[in-house]
Amino acid sequence: MEMDIEEIKDRIILRYPYLLVDRVEEISKEEVTAIKNVTINEPFFQGHFPEPHPSVMPGTMIIEGMAQVAGLLAGQNVEEEDLGYLVGVDDARFKRQVKPGDRIFFSGKLDRARRNIFRVEIKANVEGETAATALITLAYEVEN
Repeated sequence: MEMDIEEIKDRIILRYPYLLVDRVEEISKEEVTAIKNVTINEPFFQGHFPEPHPSVMPGTMIIEGMAQVAGLLAGQNVEEEDLGYLVGVDDARFKRQVKPGDRIFFSGKLDRARRNIFRVEIKANVEGETAATALITLAYEVEN
């Protein structure tokens, strides 16, 4: 199953400039692949390593994108009206800079699910190279 930006906005409550997923290429209850197109117009480039240094996407924003993709995956396993929260980031590693013009390919796999807690193993790749990896944990507030 694919998701365009409108379907993503139906599932993630964040909006510009915090929405960091442009397209979901494939999603199931166990795995997800998604894309973020990085442009020089991103607001974080204005203050992160200002001139004369090269523009580099902050690691915290890469983690946020990973968390959003993990949330889309975990959301496949709960009711639509449930709201997920980021509760943990473990083993985060950064291996390659992400710059304007790059396309981040996120791939996530459900590592563990217990009640309303989900842990997702997720990678961010650019041009076939690993840019970042992490274990993202989300908790869902289940409506009764």
